[in-house]
Amino acid sequence: MGNFEKKIETFINVFVNAGGYRNVVTGLKNTMLIAVMGLIIGILIGTVIATIRVLPKKNGVTGFLNSLCSLYVGFFRGTPIVVQLLLFYYVMLPILGLKMTSVSVAVCVFGLNSGAYISEIMRGGILSVDPGQMEGGRSVGLGYGTTMMKIIIPQAVKNILPTLGNEFIALIKETSVVSFVGAMDLYVAFNYIGSNSYEFMVPYLVMALIYIVLVLIITLLIRIMERSLRKSDKSL
Repeated sequence: MGNFEKKIETFINVFVNAGGYRNVVTGLKNTMLIAVMGLIIGILIGTVIATIRVLPKKNGVTGFLNSLCSLYVGFFRGTPIVVQLLLFYYVMLPILGLKMTSVSVAVCVFGLNSGAYISEIMRGGILSVDPGQMEGGRSVGLGYGTTMMKIIIPQAVKNILPTLGNEFIALIKETSVVSFVGAMDLYVAFNYIGSNSYEFMVPYLVMALIYIVLVLIITLLIRIMERSLRKSDKSL
């Protein structure tokens, strides 16, 4: 039996007999939970921030809100997500006296981080919509907020869908840092198998393969959604 075959046999032994698969299932579940919930939170926060940042600066209130949003975006885009995790888990929670699981902390931080990036993506999408759409909505009696939510933002989302897909892929890959706050993810799960088998080659290869498969599936789903939106546009 060759050396690589022995490595595979060792991996299978730890993966199956030592219960390593349980950690992999938990790690995969947490990875997807953090990425999906992070994206959803990010879209909600990003949409609100983008809407505020494209508001006409007619008074001090909108100017203050815009400055606040700029500060938020600057912090989350200007610091590594590992630093954000550590600050939130080891600094903010003790100061506020809150108790949260490491996975919950990761979901919050990834959502806040994603919101900063998606706000810029969404802002570009909103600005790409023909200004006449806003004028048309206002001319038929719709308020600014209603026009944004019912006319402008849906069109903006169509324009930025591929970029949102890339953001989701980035979130999945970045979940590998949640081990810094003790959360179980794919990296932790396969690192456990490697540590128990004293062999890291095969576990890390399998881990990389799983990430690649996840990215390919997401890419395929985004393409299907794009085609569906194009067909709906042509049918109008």
